[in-house]
Amino acid sequence: QPLLLSPHLKLRVVPEKFYIEACDDGVDAVLAIDRVSNEMTLTGKKDVPPSANTRPICGIMGTVRLVAGMYLIVITKKRNVGSLLGHAVWKAVDFDVISYKKTVLHLTENQTQDNKTFLSMINNVLTTDGFYFCTDYDLTHTLQRLADVSHDFQEMSLLERADQRFVWNGSLLREFLAQPEVLDPDPVIVMKPCRVNGKIFEWILISRRSCFRAGVRYYVRGIDSEGHAANFVETEQIVLYNGGRASFVQTRGSMPFFWSQRPNLKYKPKPLISKNTNHMDGFQRHFDSQVLIYGKQTILNLINQKGSEKPLEQAFAKMVTGMENGMIKYVAFDFHKECSGMRWDRLNILVDNVAETQDEYSYFMVDTAGKVLSQQKGTFRSNCMDCLDRTNVIQSMLARRSIQSQLQRMGVLHVAQRIEEQADFEKIYKNAWADNANACAKQYAGTGALKTDFTRTGKRTQMGLVMDGVNSAIRYYKNNFSDGFRQDSIDLFLGNYAVDETDGPTPLRIQKDWKFLTLPIIMVVAFSMCIICLLMAGDTWTETLAYVLFWGAAAAVTAAVIVFNGRDFVDAPKLVQKEKMD
Repeated sequence: QPLLLSPHLKLRVVPEKFYIEACDDGVDAVLAIDRVSNEMTLTGKKDVPPSANTRPICGIMGTVRLVAGMYLIVITKKRNVGSLLGHAVWKAVDFDVISYKKTVLHLTENQTQDNKTFLSMINNVLTTDGFYFCTDYDLTHTLQRLADVSHDFQEMSLLERADQRFVWNGSLLREFLAQPEVLDPDPVIVMKPCRVNGKIFEWILISRRSCFRAGVRYYVRGIDSEGHAANFVETEQIVLYNGGRASFVQTRGSMPFFWSQRPNLKYKPKPLISKNTNHMDGFQRHFDSQVLIYGKQTILNLINQKGSEKPLEQAFAKMVTGMENGMIKYVAFDFHKECSGMRWDRLNILVDNVAETQDEYSYFMVDTAGKVLSQQKGTFRSNCMDCLDRTNVIQSMLARRSIQSQLQRMGVLHVAQRIEEQADFEKIYKNAWADNANACAKQYAGTGALKTDFTRTGKRTQMGLVMDGVNSAIRYYKNNFSDGFRQDSIDLFLGNYAVDETDGPTPLRIQKDWKFLTLPIIMVVAFSMCIICLLMAGDTWTETLAYVLFWGAAAAVTAAVIVFNGRDFVDAPKLVQKEKMD
């Protein structure tokens, strides 16, 4: 058994080296990491000094270079979330970032501060919920892809054969390429045993987030020059029953052309389509790869068809028409307009409209003997502005329609039965899709998803509207005042930014100009004086009114100047490349 694939590992530490040792019987190999030269070699257990400080670990995320030098990132705590085809699936819940250097006394004061900031960025990503791994199964591929692979593919290590779109610690593992048997993708996984008609089956939901063009809500939109879409997620719904298995795959991703929506203190910044870029090159690359991987594509564009979102919908439709590709179908559905006034039953208009296409695309199914009964020939690619809230609602409805057919073919449901009538399963199903929405939303937008009351209960509620308002307010704050740090954290973690160990100036030390501190102070002082004048009235009402108007006008004018220069006051990324910021 490969060393790093062992479910039980020990980290042995001495001043000169780290030793990573498998606890399994018959495994003598030990990975030695030199803390000075950074060299990695395989040795035996007899070569580990008995004086080494020993601690159990659950896995290795990889290594990262910061200002103080190299750091080893290990998983210190894991939780079993179930099994997939007999393979244990784990969620990494706690980590440790260990310095190769025994001290940071060699750093200057500025370097020490920068190193602390970079460390906090790495920890920011690690503490974002959603790292899962399996030591003997490839979580990055769908059941259908794994059923049609060559012998050479099966002989590869997990890291070599993994779908690199979904390996979030791929950059951290570069130093381990000589021992590439460790994998830690970043999906969202829900695994539930379910019972219908007295028959028990496994229902699994896996959402795989792409690490290409990864980032946070307003700083990463559209696509890059390679055609990678922002917030791209592949969601696979799996049913396992009596040796048979079925799978239904959907995707979501930002509208695949060059557009941006930078935060500027306004509640909803205006989206802008780039005027100086050839959109069709990236657009063509995106859909060429989608067709190659998934087959036919039906685009479900759920954005508004009026207001600031209208130009985006028109541009998307025009590009699909211009591509003249019979493998791609475009469906526009104004979610907010159709469902206005709490008429959420009107979502069935869209589901019924694409029902024939969904039947054509089918799903992947294998019987108990391993015979392939059907294959999925295409996918629905859904999007709204964030590819979160509206998108998740529609995906859950399409997935329900798929599982209805799958369970009937497997003999779990009778022909005349509806999945909606199975109260116990329906509760599990709705809550799991709502949890999936929350996990995807927290990683991209910073809060749980909106509209999950409909996903959980099948109807829109007043309390759901209130919770959406709370989450929207939290999103506004995070998107404007903390997302720059989150974006930098992701770029550092994924290797999009490389830290320089020299004592030169780093992007972290870029100072805000005078407006950043001066104008907010003036606004607060003016507003405070306005309140004081109201509370401590002068001798006459005209005198009081004059003071109130003066300080109120000063506060209002200052606030207007701040909003006008909104981009100077938001928390913008400091490490990110120019391409992502355009």
